[in-house]
Amino acid sequence: MGLREIPKGPLREGFTTGTCATAAAKAGLMAIIHQKKNSTVNVHLPIDKILEITIHSCEFTENTATCSVIKDAGDDPDVTNGAEIGCILKLTQEKDIQFIAGEGVGTVTLKGLELAIGEPAINPVPRKMITSAIQKLLHDYDLECGVSVTVFVTNGKKLAKRTLNERVGIMNGISILGTTGIVKPYSSSSYIASIEQGIDVAVANKITELVINSGARSEKFLSEKFNHLPAYAFIHYGNWIGETLTKINECNIKKVSIGIMLGKAVKLAGGITDTHSCVSSWNKDFVVDLAQQIGFEDGDKIKELNMAGRLIELFEFEQNSPFFQLLLEHCYKHTHTKMKQVALDIYLIHKNGTLIKYIK
Repeated sequence: MGLREIPKGPLREGFTTGTCATAAAKAGLMAIIHQKKNSTVNVHLPIDKILEITIHSCEFTENTATCSVIKDAGDDPDVTNGAEIGCILKLTQEKDIQFIAGEGVGTVTLKGLELAIGEPAINPVPRKMITSAIQKLLHDYDLECGVSVTVFVTNGKKLAKRTLNERVGIMNGISILGTTGIVKPYSSSSYIASIEQGIDVAVANKITELVINSGARSEKFLSEKFNHLPAYAFIHYGNWIGETLTKINECNIKKVSIGIMLGKAVKLAGGITDTHSCVSSWNKDFVVDLAQQIGFEDGDKIKELNMAGRLIELFEFEQNSPFFQLLLEHCYKHTHTKMKQVALDIYLIHKNGTLIKYIK
């Protein structure tokens, strides 16, 4: 997936897959009760806010209904934006609410998530939202029955391939997510939550060695070197190295290998652990100072570079490079302080896949 430019001006909020499923479930039960369709329903969000959601489709009988909502992520580049998310409701004799994974909704297959193995990947907050909406309607209309709720996502299996779901053992579809009910555009919270979830799954499955890297490209270069580890031992930190290291420090992890591309490494060496280009830029004066320490005096050449990745034009990218070893020494200093009890290796990754390991 390519980079997407952040829209200018105020960013529009959206709503989560959990809000979609709740709206679909509520619309379905209301259709059964009143035997008519609703064009919109109000959803009570966990942040104590009411959101009016448009219903995309609704079919019903006396005891069943199938309703769906089109996910609107606002200005956030969410993989589920525009997806059809719905619920199939059936009234049952049992006095409880049962959740079933429909087409495109994943099933939990690994320990470490908030849900048991075999459960539909419908997270606790969306479950509570759906349950509350259904229970209120059952109470308001004096219905002595239960409801089975089959949540589905059209093309969910395909969408899941663009997520890390399989990495954490969520198979055959996406997760129904949401903690507040709304999507904050370009929020770091969902990415950080996925990092923490990945580490929790690794720990629950008795992994004591992790390989953390910025994303799929850097992982590709590291995976052969660490082919003794299962996929869930690899964690993508994106731009949130600091948060990743903090989470690891709270867990029973013995060894961590960090893979890092040059642009992020220059920022990390300077003490920056949020490496997003919108938040931080590389400190050329710091890099000039490093270069001078190894005898490179032409600081103007460094200052002329428009990106840190071009430092390979001035310094040979090889294992014993004094400049890159000094750069990695600073990276080690800033990461090791966050994980003092963990054995740490750092690998600088060239865009062609060549690795330089920090020599302590």
